[in-house]
Amino acid sequence: MRYTKYFIPTYKEIPAEAEVISHQLMLRAGMIRKLTSGVYTFLPIGLKSLRKVENIIRREMNRSGGIEVLMPAVHPAELWKESGRWDYYGAELLRFRDRNNHEACLAPTHEEVITDLVRREIHSYKQLPVNFYQIQFKFRDEIRPRFGVMRCREFIMKDGYTFDMDEAGADKSYEIMRETYSRIFQGCGLKFKIVHADSGSIGGSFSQEYMVLADTGEDLIVTCSTCEYAANMERAEVTWDGPETPAAAGALKALQAVDTPNRRTVEEVTAFLSVSPRDLVKTLIFKTDTEVVAALIRGDHEVNEVKLKNLLRADSVELADPGLVAEVTGAPIGFAGPVGLKVRMIADNALKAMANVVTGGNKHDVHFVNVNLGRDFQPSQFADLRLVMPGDSCPKCKANLEFKRGIEVGHIFKLGTKYSKPLNAVYLDEKGEEKVIIMGTYGIGVARTMAAAIEQNHDADGMIFPIPIAPFEAVVLPLQLHEAGVSEAAERIYQDLLEQGIDVLMDDRDLRPGVKFKDADLLGIPVRINVGARNLKDGNVEMKLRTEAQSVLIPARDAPAIIAAKVKELYDSLK
Repeated sequence: MRYTKYFIPTYKEIPAEAEVISHQLMLRAGMIRKLTSGVYTFLPIGLKSLRKVENIIRREMNRSGGIEVLMPAVHPAELWKESGRWDYYGAELLRFRDRNNHEACLAPTHEEVITDLVRREIHSYKQLPVNFYQIQFKFRDEIRPRFGVMRCREFIMKDGYTFDMDEAGADKSYEIMRETYSRIFQGCGLKFKIVHADSGSIGGSFSQEYMVLADTGEDLIVTCSTCEYAANMERAEVTWDGPETPAAAGALKALQAVDTPNRRTVEEVTAFLSVSPRDLVKTLIFKTDTEVVAALIRGDHEVNEVKLKNLLRADSVELADPGLVAEVTGAPIGFAGPVGLKVRMIADNALKAMANVVTGGNKHDVHFVNVNLGRDFQPSQFADLRLVMPGDSCPKCKANLEFKRGIEVGHIFKLGTKYSKPLNAVYLDEKGEEKVIIMGTYGIGVARTMAAAIEQNHDADGMIFPIPIAPFEAVVLPLQLHEAGVSEAAERIYQDLLEQGIDVLMDDRDLRPGVKFKDADLLGIPVRINVGARNLKDGNVEMKLRTEAQSVLIPARDAPAIIAAKVKELYDSLK
């Protein structure tokens, strides 16, 4: 491809709208342009990189037995009502009516549609197992689209679905997809971690996320320094191996109410009373879809709302508003406590070892001191309720936990019968008995994978694309178009590389060399060939890798073979 015949509208300045590195660089490099909030057009060079990601996905999915389909983006409401997600999914589901007043939605995911297809077409155990996938646009009406293609409304997703006769078969399919996804992200040249995750609105019994490691990642993940344990913050476990009763059980002090005027926060109360946050119990009032509950947690810990939601088997969990807090506790926010509280109380495991603690007094400007478990209050149950924090140990091997930042690019789920049962996707087994099909679902954010690659691989000059998903593998830069022999030598190298199957860009613009260098670095093309008059006099050209600071001289006559070998070497390094 010749630069002058292509369309690469680059920016010198960082666009004001761009908050993260990938968004900045994709706009500057002419990969994307914003149409409206959370909706982007992919320009030619961005589309080239996107298609390369898609091709890697297809290669590995086909290799693992996946069968590609293409499903509609508009879904009838009836299907979503059958599964129970029409109301549950929430405001992110863009609903509308057609001219015949039929309710429909734009697809945020395709579990209902693929299950409907399977229940119509698959009826016998002889047709199972089966693995369908697609690469299709999705739409989720994000309340706050941001970070470019990292969190947008309209996006391209690879979603896949396995259908099996039983749990054993489903587990096998899941492991195949787990390995397949690892090959996909390895094939994209990415460093990633597989972490335990919450299943969220998709549901199911178990799920894992693929996190691309990047200092700029929006997600915090927890990994073990010794074993393979890894989880996102929502799912990270805190195991309790402390005492089941407080050390001070024989020295309980008398309960006392203390005036704490205008002291609401943990920091204000503990400073006023000259105690540590570790000696205070927070009482947080939550409203679920079915009840009001109180979560009790140590003052220096934070409630993990996902853990609480899963423990309660609730569809939704949110902090109570001030009115509800006052109704339940008799006091404003900041003064809630467990003594005399009439709602269900769930305590974090750490409270088992606490004695003579500070709590809210359920009265304005009042706290209790010397509150004790069993004597003054009794939770309904104990559980792991908190977010993991520095200093916590691995729940598997007790080694130190490490905190890293990551970007979710893939998510795989064991669904069980979450969709097949309500949609009546069944088959007849060998005995002619009707059985419910067992499902799994597997997603990859295609454009997110591109953006994550940029977040993981960039410098002050621009993107540093891994070669499998770079828009071009190499770029040829004739530095003095009007100098004798420069254009001819550059053209020969360019044509020879094309003949060898190298995806190469010829920068044939009549511009200063510095401008061409800057654009090549911005675009992140892995291999650059500088063809200049001075080096040509000695029969040489420059080869520079985007990952290296210095260029090397190579014989001009051998340049195509050397460059082709270097491209192969870059691919081989990822295996």
